[in-house]
Amino acid sequence: QVRLVESGGGLVQPGESLTLSCVASGLPFNRFAMQWYRQQPGKGRELIAYITTDGEDANYIDSVRGRFTISRDNAANTLYLQMNNIRPEDAAVYYCRAVRITETYWGQGTQVTVSS
Repeated sequence: QVRLVESGGGLVQPGESLTLSCVASGLPFNRFAMQWYRQQPGKGRELIAYITTDGEDANYIDSVRGRFTISRDNAANTLYLQMNNIRPEDAAVYYCRAVRITETYWGQGTQVTVSS
């Protein structure tokens, strides 16, 4: 019954921007910290950004800090990832993850392809 549905992926050129969304249903969204992961071709899933339940604090890995912004709209049960100045290495499947101490849920992923 819990669903996390990512969208917004697609084909983008280096230097351009893209916004990903993750719409949650079937869970108390404002009680879950949220994360964005990505999985580059041939690699494992990598945590790239994290945001607290109220959206007041966020953390990023070095490779995306300053370029990507994680945010959430609890009234809309939606998580966002604003991706600016995209690089070729950003090509990946991007997943959202809802996290509590006792529960974790994953979305199905959305593909970002980077091509010059």
